[in-house]
Formats: sequence, structure tokens, C-alpha cells
Amino acid sequence: MIIREASLNDLEGVWEIFEQVIKTGDTYAFDPDSTKEDLPKLWFAPTMRVFVAEEDDKILGTYFIKPNQVGLGAHVANCGYMVHPDTRGRGLGKQLCEHSLLIAKENGFKGMQFNFVVSTNTTAVKLWQKLGFSIIGTIPKGFNHRQLGYVDAYIMFQEIS
Repeated sequence: MIIREASLNDLEGVWEIFEQVIKTGDTYAFDPDSTKEDLPKLWFAPTMRVFVAEEDDKILGTYFIKPNQVGLGAHVANCGYMVHPDTRGRGLGKQLCEHSLLIAKENGFKGMQFNFVVSTNTTAVKLWQKLGFSIIGTIPKGFNHRQLGYVDAYIMFQEIS
């Protein structure tokens, strides 16, 4: 498996993952009814660098990295990760996050912040904590989970040195 920077030629492969992940309405705030036409502005926006994990010419996962804020807050990175549902449990999320931390360091970011980790996404919360992220804030009932209703969302952070 390789992790490489994506191009718009990867849109179809990323869409296959994106659509399946958001339609459940349990981990991402993106509208579950978003269309493929929405993907360039949601996952390939000009402020984002997008990467894909690829094996045998198939995209298995993706992430974006961008400044969390503009100007005087641009030294803190923000990322979002998605893996194809068929590849869960293979450690791909860990590999994508570790790769993003290296990219962040190479690009001079001083920290990485996840603005909106759904509290009921315990697999992700535990993984991020294992990789050195701490919960630094809670947004009470910040996410409208499709099955559970309103649940908390976490803000997570890790300093990059």
C-alpha cells in the first residue's frame, strides 16, 4: 500500500469512500445527501491537500490536511480521514494519521486539531488518543446522530514538535 497526494483524477475513488461514510450519518457532519458534484468543494477545496491510500490501483482511504484557521492561526493543522468500510480493522486509519502528522511537521505546523470528533465514534476517539491526541473540549449535543439523536462532539489536539 502507498499513501500519495491525490489529484482530481482520484475523485471517483474518493467518492466511493466518501458516499458510504457520510450516508450513515453517524461520524461526519457532512450532509448525508451530498452529491458527487459537492465533493470537490467538501474534500478537495483549494485550502486542502488531499492524500489517498492506494493498493492494487484501488483507493482504500483518504485524508485532507489544511490550516485550521487563517492568518495567525494557520500554524495549527486540521485533518479529516475516511477509510473504505471494507478496509476497516486493517490499521489504515492509524497509517493515514501517522502520515498526516509527518506531512504536518514537514510543512511547519506546530499542532494538529480535530474540530469535531463525534463522541459515539469510540473507535476513532480511542485511536486518536493512542496516537497522542487529547480531548481539549466538548461541544454538548453538537452532533445530530441519525440513530441516537443529539450527542457530544470533541475537540482533540496534539502538539507537533
